[in-house]
Formats: sequence, C-alpha cells, structure tokens
Amino acid sequence: MATKGTGRYGRDVLAGDWRLPRKGAVREVALSRDLVVEDADEAFCGAVVTWDRSSVTLEDRAGRRRVFDLGPAAFLLDGRPVTLVRPAPAPRGPLRSASGSVAVPGAAARTARESRIYVEGAHDAELVEKVWGHDLRVEGIAVEFLEGVDDLPSIVADFSPGPGRRLGVLVDHLVPGSKESRIAERVRGEHVLVAGHPYVDVWQAVRPGAVGIGAWPEVPRGRPWKEGVVEALGWRLETGEAWRRILGSVRTYADLEPSLLGRVEELIDFVTGPHPDELRDPSSGRGAHP
Repeated sequence: MATKGTGRYGRDVLAGDWRLPRKGAVREVALSRDLVVEDADEAFCGAVVTWDRSSVTLEDRAGRRRVFDLGPAAFLLDGRPVTLVRPAPAPRGPLRSASGSVAVPGAAARTARESRIYVEGAHDAELVEKVWGHDLRVEGIAVEFLEGVDDLPSIVADFSPGPGRRLGVLVDHLVPGSKESRIAERVRGEHVLVAGHPYVDVWQAVRPGAVGIGAWPEVPRGRPWKEGVVEALGWRLETGEAWRRILGSVRTYADLEPSLLGRVEELIDFVTGPHPDELRDPSSGRGAHP
C-alpha cells in the first residue's frame, strides 16, 4: 500500500505538474493523422483526425470526437506524457505557396489592378484567400464577394469590364439548367469570365478526408444545407463554428477538390493575362509577370 502523500501525484499535487518527467523534459511528438494518444486527464483516448494552430481533434473507437488545446505535456503516448506539436515543414526545391505555385518570400503586395475576382460568399472568399492569397497579392488581384448571383448582371454593368479591366466570377452550383448557369450566360463576354464548381456550397469543395469525415452527407431537399450537414455529422456547433473547423483543416491545394482548383486557377489566369491588343503593343508593359 502506498504511503500517504506519495504515489502518482507525489507529495504535493499543487507543487508542480505530475505529468512532467523528473528531469523536466517532455518529448515532443509531431502531429500526424491516425496517431493515437490519450489526453493527460485520461478521460479520452482517440486518433488524431485534424489540427490547427492551437488545438487537435481526436476520434475514439465509437466515432466520438473531441477537441483539445495543444499544450505542454497535455497528452499521453504509450502511457508517457508528450507535447504534441505541428509537423515542421520540409520543403524540397523552391518554396511553394498553399496553391502549389512558387512562392516569392518577402514580396510586397503589388498595386491592385483594375481587374477583379468576385466570389459568391464570405466563406468562398476566405477559402480563396487561404489557398491563393499569396498568388493574388503578388499579382495585385483583389477578391470581393457577392451576396448571391441574382444581382450579378447589374454588378457586371456597374463594373464596366473592358481591356485591362477584366472581371472573373466564381459561382457555386454552376451546373446545366440551374439558375446560376442561366445568369452566368447573361453576363459572360470577352472581358467577363464566369466559372464555377458543381457543389451546393463551397464547404463541399473541401475534401472530406481533410475534414476527417468519410463523405459529405446528403441533405434532404428543403432543409437548410449547412444546418443539415452539421446535424448529420453530429457536430455540436453553430454553422459559423463549423466553417472555422472546416477552413482550419485546409492547409494546401491538396485539401481541395479538383473541380474548385481548376476553376480558381482559370479565373486567376484570365484576370492577370494580357489582352490580345496588349500583346501586340510592347509599350503596354503587360505580360512580364509570372
């Protein structure tokens, strides 16, 4: 029988952290998907499914998930305290941006061009910024968001597209026969490109595996899509919190579906590419950027 005041917690629980080894050194372990750890309070054990700068999500054998803060000696691995840390990047060759393009470290943002890219909502804008933000700043392209596509014809008219003033528009659910496709046909032109992905919402353009789910759930017609997804996944979160979790799981272009990647790259190429007349006029100064 252990002597009173000894045992797991030592002589004084408040005198220090029992999780720290006697020499005070705690092993750091890089986060990786499927790494199985236990929180230091031994209340939850699960595999790592995703993480961000300050927290990690674990999933137990029953499929239950919990989010924990990353902190010193906050977890147990094989019964021993460890500090989980984000894996260090190991770039090979040229430094790459989140979009996969060659990054330009320390480059100042280019003076904004007159050309613009419009996206359909705030979530779309945040996702584009996270993956393509570096590229867009280098190119001097601003991204603005619409509240929907219904007002797109008047917005395009107010923008007054023309040579050196192109407009690219990213639209959700751009499929044949949809309302979005009919509106897109009304505004497309030489200086206006409308491109889109087939998903009801940009959430679906994030690969399910990046979020730690098997697939995006089907939501019955008539049910608000975001609320239906959160409910079907069993997340006890508001839709805004759910989006922060989804966005936090995106680190590079590899976490996005090709159907979104191709369309955004197409729009960037369109608004940054020189007009045919400018190619014939060497004094224009265009066409020298990457």
